[in-house]
Amino acid sequence: MNETVWLRCPVCGNKTRLKVRHDTELINFPLYCPKCKQETLINVKKTNLSVIKANTQIQKENIEL
Repeated sequence: MNETVWLRCPVCGNKTRLKVRHDTELINFPLYCPKCKQETLINVKKTNLSVIKANTQIQKENIEL
């Protein structure tokens, strides 16, 4: 049976809204933390999280639909 693990924010250490399984791989994934409101670019392989780039400030973009 595949167990799932909560992804934790690399900035504040709290749980994010994502779970990963042991066979999940994420490359250049933008992980957003609702608690500290930071977005961090990460890689995940076999539940090991590595930070690529941490944004210190989130910039809002104006998108017209």
